[in-house]
Amino acid sequence: MSALGATAAAAAPAGALFRPLSAEDGEQQPAEIESLCMNCFRNGVTRLLLTRIPFFKEIIVSSFSCPSCSWSNTEIQAAGRIQEQGVRYTLAVTSRQDMNREVVKTDCASVRIPELDFEVPAFSQKGVLTTIEGIIDRAVAGLEQDQPARRATDAEVARKIDEFIGKLRQLKDVSSPFTFVLDDPSGNSFVENPRAPQRDEALLVAHYRRSPQQCALLGLQGEEVDAKPPDAAEDLRDEVLQFNTNCPECNAPASTNMKLVQIPHFKEVIIMATNCDSCGHRTNEVKSGGAIEEQGTRITLRITDPSDMTRDILKSETCSVEIPELEFELGMGALGGKFTTLEGLLKDIQDLVEKNPFTLGDSSTASRTGKLQEFIGKLQDIIEGKAQAHFIMDDPAGNSYLQNVYAPEEDPELSVQRYERTFEQNEELGLNDMRTEGYEAEPASGR
Repeated sequence: MSALGATAAAAAPAGALFRPLSAEDGEQQPAEIESLCMNCFRNGVTRLLLTRIPFFKEIIVSSFSCPSCSWSNTEIQAAGRIQEQGVRYTLAVTSRQDMNREVVKTDCASVRIPELDFEVPAFSQKGVLTTIEGIIDRAVAGLEQDQPARRATDAEVARKIDEFIGKLRQLKDVSSPFTFVLDDPSGNSFVENPRAPQRDEALLVAHYRRSPQQCALLGLQGEEVDAKPPDAAEDLRDEVLQFNTNCPECNAPASTNMKLVQIPHFKEVIIMATNCDSCGHRTNEVKSGGAIEEQGTRITLRITDPSDMTRDILKSETCSVEIPELEFELGMGALGGKFTTLEGLLKDIQDLVEKNPFTLGDSSTASRTGKLQEFIGKLQDIIEGKAQAHFIMDDPAGNSYLQNVYAPEEDPELSVQRYERTFEQNEELGLNDMRTEGYEAEPASGR
């Protein structure tokens, strides 16, 4: 047996199970590094071996021995990364065989024996590969280390510690069952299951999500642990999401940006914008970020000043637009959802009329062309502030908005009316056949 094997066997006298990572690894010798002995300050030898524990994972076993003073030490480290979750092993020790179970205890793991109200805190010991009996022996050795000095300075405290050491030694006889708890936030500790891969009824393994304090101890976060976790909705408001799509004009690959925006004195909306690098086509669309309102909304603005053209406007897909002075009405669904200004929406309406081949194209008559040119001229006068008009938005879903420049006070030129939807409007929105309450109690219909 090599020096590393002898040292590892001493650390885990019963049940230490090593297995090389491959058949070739079994023929290799551990890596040896000359290092300083911290006992006599002469050079000793440190041996390192990467090995795997069956039904667990890879670990690095390091063993130091000094030929001058015969001092030796053994430690283990996890060869992998910190796991996604912490792990807690709870073992009901009922026999001497349980004392021989192999244990991997990292330096960030804690050990508890509830029956004695005993705990080995995290980061108080180096990582070790041993057994449950070895864990108890190590705790006893730590308590006995300063006992001679305590007996000289405080005999009463030394007596109580001697009594507790006696209770720990009695545990090794397993005269009565006790509970052994190994808790490791890094998830890299291990308690052997001798029945593996079958289930061990005496061993309970629980994985848990680390607390902010445990993450801070492991160095996984730089923020203060008392800081409140950010709200998912807040993150979404500050982030522009992007997904791949095809251009509606040339069908070339393009990207669509999407962002959640809070409109003051209204609600949240989702703005989507597509930009094609191949043909330069650009489009934007607005979706409501909330549900359909209980009532419809009719918004009426009296346009009296050119500054009205700068008002923000949200037109949902279910909103119709009307300008009585021009005898003009834009139906529901036309132009889609838009978040723009009043001037921008009126120009979109102007473009819609001008680019329609059936109204101003070769198939149009002279009288129709003259009327449409007159309509476009009047609309241009409204955009330039030369004419006054009423601008009406009617949205049965209640998801449209026109900016109140006097908010939070009332706008003398703006009126907002809420009304009950008709049956036809509910039918168009698909609400008549929609049930959101009481549907769970109905028995499933036969098919």
